[in-house]
Amino acid sequence: MQDASGPAGLPDLRLEPGLRLVFVGYNPSLPAARCGHYYAGRQNFFYRLLYQSGLTPHLFAPEEDETLPNYGIGLTDLCSVPTAQAAQLPRGALRTGRRSLTEKLLEHRPEMVCFNGLGVYRSYFGYPAILSGPQRERIGESRVWVVPSTSPANNGLMREREAAFVALAKAFSALGSTRAGDVGDHTPVGAALYCTS
Repeated sequence: MQDASGPAGLPDLRLEPGLRLVFVGYNPSLPAARCGHYYAGRQNFFYRLLYQSGLTPHLFAPEEDETLPNYGIGLTDLCSVPTAQAAQLPRGALRTGRRSLTEKLLEHRPEMVCFNGLGVYRSYFGYPAILSGPQRERIGESRVWVVPSTSPANNGLMREREAAFVALAKAFSALGSTRAGDVGDHTPVGAALYCTS
């Protein structure tokens, strides 16, 4: 629902049981909220990186985002409030977003959760990721990954983005019948989630 304060947020793209990978962004950009599709800014590298890494069979346009669940991929945001910059989010929005996101991910149990940006990961867990790639934390049974933000605001990171998406795609293709929670040691999400403001 949209009110006079600005465009509404984006719908979760079929966060349902059976998804293999869910990308978590920070919050919708204003262009994305206006057109109703994820990563719709002209200079965002998200769909290009999906294709180049082999996560999708062709280069998607933002308008095709609703078909991503057909490839086992879902999209959501940490916070649903659209802004021009993340720093403009209303007070308390991130706390509400963390709780809501955790509930959705625990319910739908994707095999992997990938935070699109180290800042998104930090805002969710309350501490920074040392490097992009796989993390020790789990959200329920879901393995956690981080890739450098695909936003054009983060210049000079294309080589790092490409390498991170290729590594993610390899892990994605290697997923088999083993559930994420059965693989290796992990740190449960509840240990740090609600200790930050």
